[in-house]
Formats: sequence, C-alpha cells, structure tokens
Amino acid sequence: MNRRKKKEERIPMKRIISIALLICVFFINGCSVSVKFDDKDAADQEWWQQTIAYEIYVKSFKDSDGDGTGDLNGITSELDHLKELGVGAVWLTPCYVSPQADNGYDIADYYNIDPAYGTMEDMDRLIAEAKKRDIRIVMDLVFNHTSNENEWFKESRSGRDNEKSDWYIWADPKEDGSEPTNWRSIFGGSAWEYDETRGQYYLHTFLPEQPDLNWENPEVRAAVRDVANFWKDKGVGGFRMDAITYIKKPAEYKDGKPDAADGMTGIHSMTANTPGILDYLHEFKSSVQEGSDIFTVGEANGVEADDLKDWIGENGVFDMVFEFGLVNIDLPDETNWCERRKWDLTDLKSFFAESFCVADTAGGWFPVFLENHDQPRSINHFMPESGDREAKAKALATLLLTMRGTPFIMQGEELGFVNVDWPSIDDYEDISTKNHYEFALGEGYSEEEAMEGVHHFSRDSSRTPMQWDASENAGFTSGTPWLPVYPDYKTFNKKSEKEDADSILNYYIALAGLRSEHRELKDGSYEEIMPEDENIVAFIRQNKDSKATVLINFTDEEVTYDTEYVKDADCIMSSNGETQKGKLAPFEAVIYEGSTK
Repeated sequence: MNRRKKKEERIPMKRIISIALLICVFFINGCSVSVKFDDKDAADQEWWQQTIAYEIYVKSFKDSDGDGTGDLNGITSELDHLKELGVGAVWLTPCYVSPQADNGYDIADYYNIDPAYGTMEDMDRLIAEAKKRDIRIVMDLVFNHTSNENEWFKESRSGRDNEKSDWYIWADPKEDGSEPTNWRSIFGGSAWEYDETRGQYYLHTFLPEQPDLNWENPEVRAAVRDVANFWKDKGVGGFRMDAITYIKKPAEYKDGKPDAADGMTGIHSMTANTPGILDYLHEFKSSVQEGSDIFTVGEANGVEADDLKDWIGENGVFDMVFEFGLVNIDLPDETNWCERRKWDLTDLKSFFAESFCVADTAGGWFPVFLENHDQPRSINHFMPESGDREAKAKALATLLLTMRGTPFIMQGEELGFVNVDWPSIDDYEDISTKNHYEFALGEGYSEEEAMEGVHHFSRDSSRTPMQWDASENAGFTSGTPWLPVYPDYKTFNKKSEKEDADSILNYYIALAGLRSEHRELKDGSYEEIMPEDENIVAFIRQNKDSKATVLINFTDEEVTYDTEYVKDADCIMSSNGETQKGKLAPFEAVIYEGSTK
C-alpha cells in the first residue's frame, strides 16, 4: 500500500487553492514553509479563549439512579474531575425531552429536561455547582430539525391550513407519486418521508423521525431564538449549534447527479451552506448573543477554509466553528465508510496551518478537537496500529493541549479510550452505523469490508460509558448500562489512572497545569516548523514574554531532529519521562522553553 500518493489525489484542490488566497505571512527557508501569527495578550482574550472545554455525552457519563443511563446528577457528582483537568466549559449533548430516535438529537420539547436525565431542578443545580468551580455549562442547540413528536411538527402535519403549516419543509410528490427529489439523507435512504394526512412529503436531512424546520419562515426563526434566550437566562455559558450549515435550503428542489448505485445524491452536496444562510445566523447572533459573554460554536460541516471569514470573528456569525477537514482526513465520501483516503503527516499539519491562518485573518478563534460524539477515537483515527497505546494517547494529548485555540476534550479521551471492535452489526446501537453498514452491502461490499468501516467510523466508539473505577460496569451504573462498557475498564479507568503517576490521565492533568502556568500556550502565536517532516509535528508558541517549542513523534520508531530548534532551551515536559535533545522515542512528545532558530 503506497501512502505517498500525490497530494492532489488526497486533498481536495479547493482546500489547496484557498491557502494561496489567505492574507498570511509565510516564512520560506529552502523548501520549508512556516506560518506565524501575531500573539494576542491574555487581557484582550475572552474567558472561553483561555480555558479548556470538555464534551459530555450525557447518556454515557455517570448514572446516579441505577437505571443504566447517565444523568445530570451524575455529572454534578463528578465536576471535581473536570475541574482538575482545567476545564472551564462543559458542553452537554442534548438532554431535552426526546423519544431518542437519535439519542437526543431529535427534540420533542426544548424547554424541559428528559426524565431519563433528571429534572429542570437538577439542571439548575448542575449550573450552580459548576459555577462554584468556575465552570460554565454549554448547551447543544439542535435547530435544523426537531423530533416528529414535537408539538410544532404534530400541528404542521395535521393539515395544510394550520398556523404551523409551513414551519417544516413540505413538497408535493412527483407526477408518478415518488419523492420530490433523489436526495439521500445523511443517515441513508431517501431524505423525503410521505405523510398520509397532508398528502405531501417532508424533508429530513437525517432520520425520518427528524423533520427539518423551515427557516424561511420568520416565525420559526423567532421560535428558535426564544429557546436560546430561555437557556441563556438560565445562566449557561454558551451554545454549540448542531448541523447548522443545513438550515438554509435551496429555492428550488431539484434532482442531483446520482453518486451511488442507489441512484441518489447525498443531501449534503445539495443543501450545505446554501447562500442566504448567513443572514439568518446574523439575525440569531444579534438577538441572542450580543451584550452577553456567552460564546457560540457552530458545527460547520461544508464550510470551506476560504469561507470561514464570514463565519467567525467580529463580522462572523459565531465565535468558533467546528470544521471537519482534520477529522475527515481519511473520508473522501461521508456516505461510504469503506473507501478511505490515504494521508501523510504533512496533510494533517496542513489542516492546522490552514485553519489557523484563516481564523487569524478573520480575527476569529479556533476550537481544537480530535474527537467528538460523532467521530472515532483519535488513537485509532490518527495513529498507526502498532505501538504503545498510552504513548500514543499522550502524544495526541500534547497536540490537543498545546495548539493555538480552545481545546475540546471528548469524555474518555483523557483516559485513552479506543474504538470498539464488536464482531457483529447487531452489537451496535447507533442507527447511523447500521445504515452505513446496509449502504455498504447495497454497494456490493462484503460483510467483512462493511464491518471494517464500522469498526473504524462507528459513533458508538465515542459513546461507550465512562469508566470511573474497576468495579462492575466501571462504576458508571449499578444497573445494566444502555451500551456495553468497554472490556478494558479494569485498567483504563479514572480511579486506577489517578493512582498511577505515569498514567494518561495524570499526563492530561499535568498538561493542563502547564498550559495554565505557561501563558504562551494559551495566548501565544503559532509558528509551524519542520512542515515537510513526515514523522514529527513541530511548532512554536510564543508571546511577548516567553516561547515554547513542541515536538511530537507520530511513529513507533525513534526519530531524530535538528537540535538547533531547541538550542539553549530547557525541556519542561516529556511524555516519555526523560528525553534527549535531537531524539524522540516512539510517540514521544516534548515541550521546550527557550530560544529557537
């Protein structure tokens, strides 16, 4: 297998061209290129630019009542764990009333807590207890769609002449009675579902149980703003905006060019980032965010690097956006998990350099993340199969917590969680995983090939219960967990790792402390060094007072580097315990403070 394909075969040309269009300073030395950004004094930064964020998959974090499902009181009981990690913002996946067709991303009532997770009083207590620890709660707002059990949708589907008739996307069948277009939903199958009562189809970007809202209707836009302001008044610190690039639909619904044997085309290519979407989001920003200190981060799948200037910064619609260039580095087609792009370390580095460059040019900020609830575990995603798991986890932790931007830790990442490898598709819970598996079989892939894609990309890998100790069910629940606990829980759990000085968890805690003490790791500029090296990720973080040089070996072999990069510098952290200038042990990460060439 040849990993060294030409870059244009691996990376979309639009991303390459966009780099050339950016207004950045490039430092050229021979054939190497480094990108440097000016630092911003900490006094000028917002609180969310100086902290660490942590994503909690509520259903899997901690169960306080023994029903097998994580809940709000369980989160409250473990806030000190988050505080020790240096966390100042906790993003909760949806905990609103939901029939759970998509684990809470199908919301039936935005104004109440699902009984499986607790009560509104439990939420108020969580917000208050978090505040005592200088932690703010961040809510997940799902506004592209609702549940089909939401009262808004029930009224809309009841007929064509009710007050909420056009709160959703409705369309007549084609002359032959078939779907209005050949669009395929993100989760597979037609993006249109027929409703007998109205005699029309409704659009669903995701599951049929998740009908899309019609943002063209000003009443819909007012309704979602009211929801956001309700939670802002509750005292939350910000919002993550789910699937936000899909809210604007094209003026006409037309068939797209089929991209698979099913004769359909992916809805992402037909609706993502449709012109006019920014008008809606500016309206939301002015009505919800202005005059407060909350932050917003959008899930911006489909936003290219050269468009980011319109999405972040003073003139943008969000403070930060999650863009997917890095996590989709090996996924040329989100529909097909069986085809993976080959990539090199220079590709990974280029995504950071490009995104930082655009964010800085736009006056915006970047959320650094390697995992989330929709992505595989980073150890499996970005590291070779060979080598020590703990060493790989520490290397990735160094990348995450020393990069410029606000780092987002996914629960379990700090313990070194890895992908599940359950043998049968029947072992998986995630509906998206099951649909991708069926799609692969329909495209002619073997069951073995389909399962290989599942093992690499399934969302269940990031959703297994948190492992707190070595007791039954890892201390997650006294009942039967909704999703199996990973079998390695007796070794990789919070209690055991906290007692082991060399553990992944204690390395995360040490890195968080270092990030706090060495301010250049928070507010310093970013300068890439050794950009063409296929083994080492290396960069400099520098402010007016200090400079740190970070070097990370992404291979399972010892590698060397030019000691001039750390000349007269002192090593302030090594993931290997001890280090030697000019050499990096397999997967070793080092941080030096001092001068560089």
